[in-house]
Amino acid sequence: MLRSSKGYFLLELLLSLSALFIISSFLLPLLTELREQSRQLELENMSRQLMYEELQANLVSNQGTSNSTSIQNGIEFQIIWKDSEMAGQKEVCVRVEKNSFLPEVEVCGLLE
Repeated sequence: MLRSSKGYFLLELLLSLSALFIISSFLLPLLTELREQSRQLELENMSRQLMYEELQANLVSNQGTSNSTSIQNGIEFQIIWKDSEMAGQKEVCVRVEKNSFLPEVEVCGLLE
């Protein structure tokens, strides 16, 4: 009896590890892409929320439209007011500049 049934063979261990590495090599790029997409959606939602708050504040207080910068959670949002192409309407855009950690996001809305 040269063969014992105690433990695993080295070949079985290598095969299971190689299968694990192959599966992880397919899943890691998917996970990083999902992470980037979730970061993009989070920035868009924060920008849209800031845009609506700016529009609401302008409608309620009728204050002047001036460009400004807001920093929330360490992210710099630029609030830019423009004249719209429609007759006499103002448009507000919230922009996040692209850098090594964040994608570029720009959300615009009309003041009605």
